[in-house]
Amino acid sequence: MKYQTELKDDILFIRLMGDLIAGTDTQRLIEDVDGGKPLVSLLCAVDLSNVRFMDSSGMGVLVSLLTKFRNRGGELVLIKPSDHIRKLLIVTKLNAIFTIAENDDFAVQFLKESIY
Repeated sequence: MKYQTELKDDILFIRLMGDLIAGTDTQRLIEDVDGGKPLVSLLCAVDLSNVRFMDSSGMGVLVSLLTKFRNRGGELVLIKPSDHIRKLLIVTKLNAIFTIAENDDFAVQFLKESIY
């Protein structure tokens, strides 16, 4: 898995690419969010549009990120997960705790409204 981060309009965008599975990349992502410049943001949008596969470790990463932002009084939204990822979220009932946005604009709108 590869990822890129971008801070735009006080929202941390994390763009994931490849397979969201256990490994050094997922651990580095968690460490980057814990200790890097993203700490200035309470809002996060995770773009899953380029994620092909996700296992239970990948789901754990998403839950961990959500927990970190909510514990700081913030919020996290998932952007455009594939049909496969959507089905996994439904089967595991994680769709009840994550907000899913169809694009960046909807994600920004939801996140901005969530803090006011």
